[in-house]
Amino acid sequence: MAQRDDGLNTVYRYHESTKHHPTRYARSLGYLDWATQPEPFLQFTGAPLTRLPAPSAGPDPAWDQVPAGGLLPAPLDSGSLSRLLWTSLALSAWKQVDGPDGRVLSRWALRVNPSSGNLHPTEGWLACGAVPGLPGGPALHHYRPDLHGLERCADLDPEAWPSALGPGRFLVGLSSVIWREAWKYGERSFRYCCHDTGHALAAVDLAAAALGWRTRLLDGTGDHHLGHFLGCQRRPGPEQDHPDALVLVDTTGSPDDVIIPLLDRLPVPSAWHGDPEPLSPSHQAWPLLDEVRAAVLWPGRAWVERPAAPPAPAAARTDLRPAGFTDLVRRRRSAVAMDGRTFLPKSFFFGLLERLLPARSPRPFALLPWQPAVSLVLFVHRVEGLAPGLYILVRDPAHEPELRAALLPEFAWEPVADGPGGLPLFRLGGGDLRAAARDLCCHQEIAADGAFAVAMLARFDAPLADAGPGMYPRLFWETGAVGQILYLEAEAAGAQGTGIGCYFDDEVHRLLGLTGTNWQSLYHFTIGGAVHDRRIRSAPAYAHLPG
Repeated sequence: MAQRDDGLNTVYRYHESTKHHPTRYARSLGYLDWATQPEPFLQFTGAPLTRLPAPSAGPDPAWDQVPAGGLLPAPLDSGSLSRLLWTSLALSAWKQVDGPDGRVLSRWALRVNPSSGNLHPTEGWLACGAVPGLPGGPALHHYRPDLHGLERCADLDPEAWPSALGPGRFLVGLSSVIWREAWKYGERSFRYCCHDTGHALAAVDLAAAALGWRTRLLDGTGDHHLGHFLGCQRRPGPEQDHPDALVLVDTTGSPDDVIIPLLDRLPVPSAWHGDPEPLSPSHQAWPLLDEVRAAVLWPGRAWVERPAAPPAPAAARTDLRPAGFTDLVRRRRSAVAMDGRTFLPKSFFFGLLERLLPARSPRPFALLPWQPAVSLVLFVHRVEGLAPGLYILVRDPAHEPELRAALLPEFAWEPVADGPGGLPLFRLGGGDLRAAARDLCCHQEIAADGAFAVAMLARFDAPLADAGPGMYPRLFWETGAVGQILYLEAEAAGAQGTGIGCYFDDEVHRLLGLTGTNWQSLYHFTIGGAVHDRRIRSAPAYAHLPG
C-alpha cells in the first residue's frame, strides 16, 4: 500500500474509530444532555433581514420532468429565489406532541432537506449581485429557514462581483455546524453532517432544475477560502461551522460552460453585519472531530471532465406521474416505522433504480464532478413479482469487475432479465433477509419492515488516494444525493423512506465478503409503507409568522 500522509492517516483512523460494532458503538455521551441542546436556528443579531415572498401558485413541473433537466429558465428575482429556497432548505412543517391536559409537551420543525436525527447542521448561504426585489447591492446572505428570509451578513464589492459572476448568476454556499450533530451522536457525527450536506446539495440542485437553472459545484475553491468567505471565523469554538460546498447557479440558460477563474480564491467581504447568537451554553469536547475536520480541508481541485455517458435506453416510465415537484419535496417525510406488510410494484422498483443511475438522472448527479463512487446492495423483502433476496445495482460500469472480485465468490451475479433495458441490476442470492437487514442496522426493525433496504457501498481507498483526505466527506455527499432521490421517488409512489446512519459497518462487509477498505458501506436506507404516530400533530411550516 502506498504511504499515506498525515491527513489520510487521520481519515482512516477516524473512520475505523467511528464504526459501530455489535459489542460497542462509536463514542458518544450515551445520553441526551438537554441542558446543552443546541438552538435549531442560527441567527445573526443586528443583520438586516429581508423576508422572502411566499411562492405563488404558478406552473410547477411534474417531478418526473426535473431529474432530466432542460426546463425553460425562470427569470431571476426575489420570487424565484424564494421558490429555490422554499423547495430546498425551507421548513416543511411543524410537529408537536400534546399532553393529556392539552399543553404542548414537545414541538419541533421539519425541513425540506433531510437531516440525521432532524438536527440540521447544514446552514445555507446566498451570494449575489443586485436582484430585483432584494434591497441593497451585492451581498452575502445567511438563509433563515425559520423565517424564510435572508440575513444580510456581509457587503460584497459592487464592481468586482457583477464582473466575476456575470448577469443572472449567483452562489449558494453550504456549511455545517458539527456541534448540532455531536451533541447527540458524538464522534460519528461528522459522517452524518456529510450525509446531510449531500442531501442539501441534491435538494438545491433539483430545486434549481425545477426552475430551469443550471448548476456547477465550484470545487476549485478550497475550504480555507470558502471558510473566510462565509465568515466561519466569526463563530469560533465548538460552534464554528465547517465550510462544505459552493454551488454556482446560472439562470440564463446559456449553453456555454460557466468558467469563473476569479472565484478560485474568494475575496473576504468588505464589511460584516450582525453577530452570531450562541447555540448552547456549554459544550462537550470531541477532539477526534477537530482532528478529522482539519484533515479533510479541501485544497481545491479542477476535476477532469467526465466523458459523456452513452445515450440511455428509453425509461420504463413513459407517462408523467401526477406528483408536482413543489408539493412532492415539501411533503417528503422520514418514516419512523414501517408496517411490515406493504408490497411495492416491480415497475416502481425498476423505475426508482433507473433514476439512481447518473446517466439517466443528470440532476442531481452531474453536480458531483468526480467519477461515481457509490453502488447499492439491495435487501429485497416485498417487491411484487421479484423474489426476495440480495441484489446489487452497479451505478458505474467500472464498478462491476471490482465488485465481482471483492464480493463473495459464491454470489450468483444473475442479471435481472425482466428489468428495463440496460438496467445494471444483478441478483446475488435468494432468501428471506429481513432478520439480516434488521440486525445489521443496529437491530432496527425499520430495516426489516420496509419493502426493501439498501446498503450504499463506496469505493474508498482509490478515491482517497487520488484526491486526498478531502475526498472523504465527498463520498458521503454522494450517498446523500442518492438518498435524496430515494426519498423523493418513495413519496412519488405513495410510500416513504428513511435514511439509516446506525449500522454495524464491518458486519455488513463480512456478510458481503469484503475485506480491507477498498469498499466501505457509508449509508443505509429503507423504503416501504410508513406507520404514522397518531399522537403527533402537524402544523403548517409558517403559520407562526404574521401575514
